Amino acid sequence: MKRVYSKLGLGTVQFGVDYGISNTKGKTDSVEIEKILDYAGKNSIAYIDTASAYGNAEKVLGSFDLTSFRVISKFMPPNQGYIKDELEKSLKNLGLGKVYAYLAHRPEELLKNPEQWFDLKELKKQSKVEKIGYSLNSLEELDSLLQKNMEPDLIQVPYNLFDRRFERHIVELKKNGCEIHVRSAFLQGLFFIEPKNLPVYFKSVKNVISDLQNEFGENLSGALLNFALEKEFIDVVVVGVENVNQLSQNLKNIAIKQPVKTRIPVVAEKILVPSLWPKK
Repeated sequence: MKRVYSKLGLGTVQFGVDYGISNTKGKTDSVEIEKILDYAGKNSIAYIDTASAYGNAEKVLGSFDLTSFRVISKFMPPNQGYIKDELEKSLKNLGLGKVYAYLAHRPEELLKNPEQWFDLKELKKQSKVEKIGYSLNSLEELDSLLQKNMEPDLIQVPYNLFDRRFERHIVELKKNGCEIHVRSAFLQGLFFIEPKNLPVYFKSVKNVISDLQNEFGENLSGALLNFALEKEFIDVVVVGVENVNQLSQNLKNIAIKQPVKTRIPVVAEKILVPSLWPKK
């Protein structure tokens, strides 16, 4: 019988760097990472999302057996050499001979250097990667890439209760056979911060965050994840956790189906894009 995999994917940025507006504990240590990977494997979570830009996350992951997972990594524009050299570094760090997908972490560089797309296609021909594509932050990037016929096998975009900017595009890409991965279901933890503790920068969403917290209580993570998981045009929802208890709780909360009644307003881009937020 073919194994049925969860649509949940494991994000690993917090394995290599301090990440998230609500993260107060820093990087996850290797003992906890081992617990997370073990629990993920036992619960049919097949996808691991990482990147060379995530500090030493690839190297930490490579200290464990990843052969039962579908590993997706992302590359930064090479300062010297070629993308294949960047891939070889990642494979060495991960302890793998190939990865499931290899994505451009800075897709604007593909537009400046279109030969990089051909390099990615060559890596696919060599069976070093199964799928190629890019991780995006803006619609303008996606439109430009598609205009240059850089059709992805797999794409990763932000998608959550506040952020549906890419929805029309990913629906069409899915129809054309592209695998759709989404991230930022929790918007770096913004949805979980006590509203009274939010900086004035987030004043425009303070009330709706409060309403969501009141509506769902401890099941808020389940509601946020199910918003994306229940979309047929989405293949994988990537979520990061700091410890195995968070992962376990997320899976329990996902099982609780509860529609969102809180009215979600149109949210400004300055809230949707964490890179625009004030520095801590």
